[in-house]
Amino acid sequence: MAKVSIIGAGQTGATTAHFLATREIADVVLVDIVEGMPQGKGLDLAEAMPVIGSDTEIVGTNDFGPTAGSEVVVVTAGLPRKPGMSRDDLLEANTRIVKTSIESALEHSPDAIFIMLTNPLDAMSYVAMKVGDLPRERVIGQAGILDSARMRAFVAMELGVSVQNIHCYVLGGHGDDMVPLTRHSNVAGVPLTRALSVESLDAIVERTRKGGGEIVGLLKTGSAFYAPAAALAQMVEAILKDRNLIVPASVYLQGEYGQEGIFFGVPAQLGRKGLVKVIEYDLNNEEQAALKASADHVRETIEALKL
Repeated sequence: MAKVSIIGAGQTGATTAHFLATREIADVVLVDIVEGMPQGKGLDLAEAMPVIGSDTEIVGTNDFGPTAGSEVVVVTAGLPRKPGMSRDDLLEANTRIVKTSIESALEHSPDAIFIMLTNPLDAMSYVAMKVGDLPRERVIGQAGILDSARMRAFVAMELGVSVQNIHCYVLGGHGDDMVPLTRHSNVAGVPLTRALSVESLDAIVERTRKGGGEIVGLLKTGSAFYAPAAALAQMVEAILKDRNLIVPASVYLQGEYGQEGIFFGVPAQLGRKGLVKVIEYDLNNEEQAALKASADHVRETIEALKL
C-alpha cells in the first residue's frame, strides 16, 4: 500500500489519517513535535482497524525517519486561527513551521507530492514550493475544494436537496475575498442563479466566504477540522489512484486566468504526478474583476514573506 505522511497530528491531521485509514487509501505516518501525542493517536487508530475491517498501518512519531518513501506528504502543521484572527495573521510563525517541515520531509521522501493546509494557505503553498525547489506539479494547496463543499452544504440546507445533486465552484484566494462562481454552480444542472432567490444566493455566498471564521467563532479554542480533513483525503485519493479528478485547489499559476507567480484557487486536475493541468473557465467581466481583486490580495501576502 502507498504511504502518506501527515505533518501535524492535531485535529485536522488526525482526522485526515482517520479518513484515509477507514477507506484503505494508504498507510499513514503521523508526525508531530509533541511527545507521545502522535504515537497515542496512531495507536488508537490502529486499534480501530480490526473493528472496521481495514488493514491500513498507522504509526505516530516525533521524527521524520518513519516517513521515508512517502508518496504524498500532507502539511497541516502550524498555529490555528483564534477568534478575531485572520488567516494572514499567521504568516510569520507558520512560514517558519512550513519551512522546517518541507526540508525535513524532502530529506526522507525526495519524490513526494505535497498537499498544503497550513494558513495562510496560498502563501504557505508558495513557501513550500520555493523552500523545496519543487516543480509546481508537486505542491497543491487545499482550499477551494473545502470552500466549495461548504457552499454545497449551505445550498443543500436551503433547498432540501441531496448534496450529491449540488455542484459548486469557489475559486480565488483562500480568504474572505474568495470567488464563488454562482453562474457556473448548479443543482442537478439548474444554475444556482435560477434555483435560488437573489437574497438567498447572496446570503449563501457571504456565509461561504466567512465559513471558516464562523466555525472558529463557535469553537472559540480552535478551527474547523472535519471538512478540511475530508477534503484532504479526497485529494490524496485522487493523486494516489490517478483519478484525474478536477477540484478547485490552490496551484502555482503560469499565466492561467491572467495571473503568474502566485498560488491561487482554480479548477485543477489531480493525478498520479500531482497537478495535471489547470482548467480555465470562461468568465464574465464581473467574475474576472472579482478574481483579480482576490489575486491582488494573495500577491500582497506572498510579497510580505521573508524567505
